[in-house]
Amino acid sequence: MLFVHAGEALAQQGKLPVLRDAETEELLRDYTRPILKAAGLSQQNIEVVIINSREFNAFVADGRRIFVNYGALYDSTTPNQIIGVFAHETGHIAGGHLARIREQLASAQTAAIIAMILGAAALGAGAAAGAQNVGQVAPGVIMGPQEVIRRTLLSYVRGQEEAADRAAVTYLNATGQSARGMIETFGRFQQQQLFLTQQVDPYLLSHPTATNRIAQLETLAQASPHYNKKDSPELQFRHDMMRAKIAGFFEKPESLARRYAPSNNSLPAQYARAMSSYRWGNVGAAIRQVEALIATQPNNPYFHELKGQVLLEAGRAREAIAPLRRAVELSKGTPLIRMMLGQALVQGGGKEDAEEAVRELRFALQREPNVAFAHRSLARAFELTGDRPNANLSAAYAAFNDGDFKAAKTLATRAQQSFKVGTPGWLRADDIIKFEVPKISQR
Repeated sequence: MLFVHAGEALAQQGKLPVLRDAETEELLRDYTRPILKAAGLSQQNIEVVIINSREFNAFVADGRRIFVNYGALYDSTTPNQIIGVFAHETGHIAGGHLARIREQLASAQTAAIIAMILGAAALGAGAAAGAQNVGQVAPGVIMGPQEVIRRTLLSYVRGQEEAADRAAVTYLNATGQSARGMIETFGRFQQQQLFLTQQVDPYLLSHPTATNRIAQLETLAQASPHYNKKDSPELQFRHDMMRAKIAGFFEKPESLARRYAPSNNSLPAQYARAMSSYRWGNVGAAIRQVEALIATQPNNPYFHELKGQVLLEAGRAREAIAPLRRAVELSKGTPLIRMMLGQALVQGGGKEDAEEAVRELRFALQREPNVAFAHRSLARAFELTGDRPNANLSAAYAAFNDGDFKAAKTLATRAQQSFKVGTPGWLRADDIIKFEVPKISQR
């Protein structure tokens, strides 16, 4: 189920557009699990978050998540290329680079204040001495130290990038994987930077140039006994299917036809076309194409999921229940698929189906608590079963995860009035009522 959403934690940071897809997320977990283990981070519950951006980029903003643009997944032609990116970002987390850069920023802020004071003192001294052109001299006095501070900070960040590159090679070696993909990725950056680096001082870049990174990594990477090791055919196939799914979802049909010619009958090409038919509203074609996929791989949960999603979004919720139940079974209860099944049960069934929806949605939300549409579906399911207090509470959580904190507090207050003081429902409502929206610094 490929869809755009902004979760509660991200909604507070400006509704960062996040992509959710069970199939892609499972693949990325398989990519990162051995890397995180090699880095000693397997117990930290670090997750990969997919950002809805076509740019090739990945980053860390805290010690719990690796953010990756779908463009990086789309442009990586092999698993090894994107695994190298994850290994690099893991190096940042394991090295504590975020905490250290905050310390450097604090030090830089102090240094900047001192520089301003010294510059102002020089201005005052010049004025007292009657110096000519003092107004022209003073800005240079003030800005000179700040420029040194800026370059020092950027040099520190470049050092962290180089350290993360070295750590990435270490993790890849430990997991028996090649660092060739990293060098291939830097090769792409090298072409993009050819024009840029001719005009920009390399000391003003936050990352080492791709040319320098390749030069530093090649010797280290080629020394590994795994340098020429390729991804397994099974992993490459899953990667190709992920890229096909992204292509079908984001590219226009004419562009997709150039990428996957009509004569291309590979499974990735068929998957891309089925996804594209769904995305552009051609329900009949999408159903025929996904049923052909199911005939080829009847135990692939994501083909059944796609069929259910097509039917659900075409207003045929009752028909969507059976393929979604099968997808839940084959995926061993993947939360995102259970959420869609719950939605289908609410939209396409009666009270008995609503009771099943409550069970499915509650189970899914225990593992994925910040998905607004699932809370909305649960609110509707509770309404159908006559449970108004829990319906209001679920609606409050839906509003909360959408970032509408005012509506969330109103609904939570209404729900709390129906619960006994101190009960789980009352306490959950109280958490929302007492929530304070974080103030974001404007500095």
